[in-house]
Parts: sequence; C-alpha cells; structure tokens
Amino acid sequence: MFKSFIQKLRHEDYITLETTPSRSAQFAPTIEKIAALGLDQLVDGFSTTDNPLAKLKYNALFAAQMLQNRFHKPTLATMSMRDRNRIALQSDLLGANESNIRAILALTGDSAHYSDQPHTKGVFEGNSKLLLDIITTLNNGTDMAGQKLLAPVQEIYPFAVIDAYAKSAATLQKKITKKVAHGAIAIISQPVYDLEIARKLLEMMAEANHENNGSCVLVLGYFPITKLRTARFLDENVPGIFVPSEWIEALEAASLISPEEEYRVGFELSKNLFKKLKAFHPKIHIMTANQFELAKAILS
Repeated sequence: MFKSFIQKLRHEDYITLETTPSRSAQFAPTIEKIAALGLDQLVDGFSTTDNPLAKLKYNALFAAQMLQNRFHKPTLATMSMRDRNRIALQSDLLGANESNIRAILALTGDSAHYSDQPHTKGVFEGNSKLLLDIITTLNNGTDMAGQKLLAPVQEIYPFAVIDAYAKSAATLQKKITKKVAHGAIAIISQPVYDLEIARKLLEMMAEANHENNGSCVLVLGYFPITKLRTARFLDENVPGIFVPSEWIEALEAASLISPEEEYRVGFELSKNLFKKLKAFHPKIHIMTANQFELAKAILS
C-alpha cells in the first residue's frame, strides 16, 4: 500500500483529501459520506487532523486506521506536539505502526489558548522538528534514549507542513530547509491561490533539497473558497495564506447580487485554480473542512 503511495508522491500525479474528525465517539458517519460520494475513487489517499485549534475531536490515529481499513488507501495521520511529550509520541507511533498507520503528518500544533476544554495546557516539549527526529530514530531501530527496539518498526513516512506565503522569503526558505534537514519526505503547503506563489515554493524546495542532498516533495495545499467571508478571513487572519485581491473583489461583487451568485463565482474561481495547479504541479492536498460534496464537484 505505502510503496505505491510514495511512488505516486514522487513520480506521478498525487491527490489526497483531508478529513476532520468531529467531537463524537463515532467516525463512521464521515466514512459513509465519503463512500456514498465515491470520493475514495477520486483520490490517492486521505489525511486526518489532530484536534485542530485545540478543539476536542475524535482521535486522528484511530480515524486513519478506519479510513485505511474501509478504502484500502493510505492515510496521513496528523500528530501534534501540543498534546504529547516524547514518551507519548514514541508510544503512539509504535502502536500505530503495527496497525499499519505509517504516514505521519508532523505538526507543532495550535496553541492551547484556543481550546474549548477549560484549563487545558499545551505540552510542547518540542516543535514538529522533534517529531521528525523521533520518526528518523525509530526507523533506525532505536528509541530516543538509544535503546534498541525489541521488534523494529515498519518504515514510517514523515510529512510536514509549511506556510504558502511569508513577507520574508528568506524566513520561509529557512523553515523549508530545516524540515528537509530533519527528514521530511514531503511538505504540504498552506492553501495556494496564485501560480506565482506555487512557482516560488517549488524553487524554495529545490534549494532546500540541494542544500541537504534531499529528495523532499512539495505538495500544494488547496482549499476552495465559495464565500466572501471565507476569503477575507483566510487573507486577514490566517498566517501563511495569501488570497489575491482579484478573488476578494469578484466575490464581493457577486455577494451583492445573491448568495447563489457568490457561490457560483467562488466555485468557478476555485475549480479553475485546481485545474491550473494540477497542470503546473500535480501533487495536491485538498482541504474542504469536510465539505465533501464540494470536493466531489471540484474533482469530477
């Protein structure tokens, strides 16, 4: 399963779809929705998020196992440094490994300040680079204390994330280079809305690989926008994302006509962007906040 997945990542077209577990003891309804839409036939794999914005959700590792068991396609299980120290991180990775959860998306994690759970404190023993180091260490047959594992892990595939945009290109370059140096085999960007930004990210990845003698792959993040409110929020409040003024102006004009026109214009902009990104660099991670009908419409 994973060998062909990594082969596609490195040498072929590659599309993954993000899923966000809910605050529920059941993930099955999400799986059934994906199955009903036939989305599993349109993507190469999935991802599961790990309590984004420090809001309580169903566990990402168990959700990844359920997706893999149902669709027989690899799933990136996100792991956040916010909620675990290095003991828990290693323990989770060992347990997940036997269940064939072996693609791990390493995140530092959003601040516990945003949590919906009173008095929550972040662990943050390190940032995502520590998790990348832990994966490298386990792949080499020992734990972080240098003790040999009694049974070795099946290879774990470490992924990372990066901003799509920064005012300082040098700062963004440095972050990409560090994640390549710490062993990431692929880096997923925040959503990209401009081909020139995608081109710059590819150049930065090439430079990072050259500096580290690496072969890390850039995966372009993609989040369709169908509302003016969403476009403004992403552009003004989410670090690392740039929404072109042309998008905001078009959505603003459409919103003055009707909600239906606003959706139509946003969908058209988003669909055209997807086609352009796929033609330019066909390695894309789709995020829709579980709006799976929208994902189906984009992919169809």
